[in-house]
Amino acid sequence: MASSDKPVEKIETEEENGGFLEKVKDLILDIGEKIEEAVGFGKPTADVSAIHIPSINMERADLIVDLLVTNPNPIPIPLVDINYVIESNGRKLLSGLIPDTGTIHAHGSEIVKVPLTLIYHDIKKTYGDIKPGSVIPYKIKVELMIDVPVMGRITLPMEKNGEIPIPYKPDIDLEKIQFGSFSFEETSATLHLKLENKNDFELGLNSLDYEVWLAGESIGGAKVSKSVKIDKNGFGVVELPLTFRPKDFGSALWDMIRGRGTGYSMKGNIDVNTPFGPMNLPIGKEGGNTRIKKGEEDDDED
Repeated sequence: MASSDKPVEKIETEEENGGFLEKVKDLILDIGEKIEEAVGFGKPTADVSAIHIPSINMERADLIVDLLVTNPNPIPIPLVDINYVIESNGRKLLSGLIPDTGTIHAHGSEIVKVPLTLIYHDIKKTYGDIKPGSVIPYKIKVELMIDVPVMGRITLPMEKNGEIPIPYKPDIDLEKIQFGSFSFEETSATLHLKLENKNDFELGLNSLDYEVWLAGESIGGAKVSKSVKIDKNGFGVVELPLTFRPKDFGSALWDMIRGRGTGYSMKGNIDVNTPFGPMNLPIGKEGGNTRIKKGEEDDDED
């Protein structure tokens, strides 16, 4: 019987030890709660307050995500890591981690800026159905990891939806060249440039720089300020002034004047406003054909 009593005594000892450990654990938790109440520690909060697009062009879009972080505690708290994911219709476009992003002051709120960059080539290579000129929905998911005294490390998840464009450069067509004054020393002309906006968003033209070649010869270029609104998937016409010296132009000018049309090439850039911010888009055309008109001629006449 004595040998059979020993396991019973062991079981009773383990139960007693278990009860003691539970009491110690409860005491520690109780002390922690009392310290938290006495010192005033609380859980920080965070939210995506805004998303900015400071720069966007044909290759990439730079985004800045503003995280509003509030620290209710009497001491500063360090931000450990920021995990982020950008999705479009459930498909991942970009993800990453930003370590050691600073400190939030005691009893304060601060904006933590998270810079992100979308490379269009990577997006179009991965998802072939995302076409240039389109506007795609996106969702930014952010996890902010914070080290809070007493509480330890906590994670604050947040997300925000928006739209971002995949820009497409406009098509151009030099409809006609209308001469004003003409002399061997200086000739003035007006170029009638047609812009086709192939994007699913409107373009507000601010300025344009260009260079033009006629019959293989450069007749110069300029940078001009123009205000023209071009609707999404629409057209706009811009009149561009040009001055050149025919005596430096060679025989190509006379060949051009004798014919009903002439070959031209053109390249340049346009600065535009869009619903997503300002953009600088390239324009260009090789092997085009245009016609020449006198300044007094009617638009319906050759």
